[in-house]
Amino acid sequence: MHDRIVNNLGYWLRPASSCRPDAIALIDLCGPRPVQLTYAALEDRMDRFAALLSGSGLVPGDRLAMVVGNRHEFVDIMFGAMRAGIVPVPINTKLGADALDYIIRDARCLAAVVDPSCAPHALPVLSGCDLAHRWAFQPVPPDWQDYHAATAATPAHFDPPPIPGDHPAFQPYTSGSTGRPKGVILTHAGQLWWIRTTQKYWPADTAARALVAVPLYHKNAMAGAIKPMLYAGGSVVLLPDFEPRRFLTVLSEYRCTQAGAVPAVFTKLLQHRDLIDRLDFTALKSLKLGSAPVQEELMRAVETAFGVKVGESYGLTEGGPVMIGPPVDGRVVPIGSCGVAWPEGEVKLVRDDGTADSRFGELWVRNPGVTPGYHNLPDVNARRLKDGWLATGDLFEVDDDGFFYFRGRTDDMFNCGGENIYPKEVEDLLLRHPAVYDASVVPLPHPVKGMVPVALVMARHGDGVTEAALKAHCLAKGPAYAHPRRILVVDALPLNGAGKVDRGEVAKRLHDAFGGDLAQAH
Repeated sequence: MHDRIVNNLGYWLRPASSCRPDAIALIDLCGPRPVQLTYAALEDRMDRFAALLSGSGLVPGDRLAMVVGNRHEFVDIMFGAMRAGIVPVPINTKLGADALDYIIRDARCLAAVVDPSCAPHALPVLSGCDLAHRWAFQPVPPDWQDYHAATAATPAHFDPPPIPGDHPAFQPYTSGSTGRPKGVILTHAGQLWWIRTTQKYWPADTAARALVAVPLYHKNAMAGAIKPMLYAGGSVVLLPDFEPRRFLTVLSEYRCTQAGAVPAVFTKLLQHRDLIDRLDFTALKSLKLGSAPVQEELMRAVETAFGVKVGESYGLTEGGPVMIGPPVDGRVVPIGSCGVAWPEGEVKLVRDDGTADSRFGELWVRNPGVTPGYHNLPDVNARRLKDGWLATGDLFEVDDDGFFYFRGRTDDMFNCGGENIYPKEVEDLLLRHPAVYDASVVPLPHPVKGMVPVALVMARHGDGVTEAALKAHCLAKGPAYAHPRRILVVDALPLNGAGKVDRGEVAKRLHDAFGGDLAQAH
């Protein structure tokens, strides 16, 4: 029985709950009143759901679709399923019907749990799929089972089945920015290795409290808060979504010690300096920006506004998920760097010709947490997985002290008149202008240059910055070939469901604005 628990990711919080059963694990702010769950209550809820799945005839290896928002039930369902050996498939609640239908069928899900309050559009899609069991929160549609009633009626006692370490723990799907979403298989042993390694070298403690407003189906929330906090015996405050002023108020009032989010979240927070300056953040110890390219100027601005250490995190769902972080010797990570290579696992940089390079190249990682393969994608597996190494598609530069700097994606690079350009280098250039809050650069066709950089820029309110001024800034501060040929200034950049800049929508807006007018751009 002991081996079945320690080797099952669903029981990752058991050490903390055994020591601190009455301590608060989760504070859920999704409803009209806060809900606080102790470690003992969370254990009980996970066991009930595991027993419900097993009692319904599902067996280890079966897939369970989860279309659930940021609420404590997400944690109950995801890790309760793992206890029974069922493989949860957490799904972006903002996906359209076609993508949702594709994932359900690709994963061959046999059951589903849906939260109609955040994804009403998912109900007709899943109703049309061949699922043995469908559970929903209120309001429960016809032919669906009431999740809360079903779990409440299920005894909490549950004996986990024996499952091997290489058994799939869960199967998230990547955003599909370069095609259809890809299912990433992650194992129990690999993910437990990552959690234990994190606590070994960068231990959290029982006083740690993280605030989460980014989606729970995303790595940023799970790897950055839920798993490390509850493994260590700390607590997590859940917000249903991101609203800047509420985020700041909760961060202060609940005495959170840390928070992490995508850069776009912090860009929006900085627009509310009046509230930041009034609130008490003395409990706050650190802030983390990651899951998307981070601009140095943004990190400096956040550090100044909150007066705490600000770090850039890097991770890849299929890559461990994290293999670069703060040095264990206590050295300070320079602004703009994600840190150094972890003391366990392996990393290397690979050039276009396949040879290793100590300074610049595509990051490859090898560790127990790396995915054993993408679901139903043998061609992708053959291309990206070799001898246990995962080719991440992310480009990094390493300095003399071993610090890694993200430089872009291999598939983002484009050629402009014979010069290779990465969007991030142009975005960094734009961010150096004091009137620019955020920027996204994409290539658009040009009759002479092939492709040219074009930018969507979010400006500071009231600055009235012009396209001409921004182009002049880029020409003065950077190489001429890399300056954006056209710039559209907007109030906000479009974001996808994970809170990252939606580069597809950026390209569409810029094409609509300038697509027929680039022949005159030099």
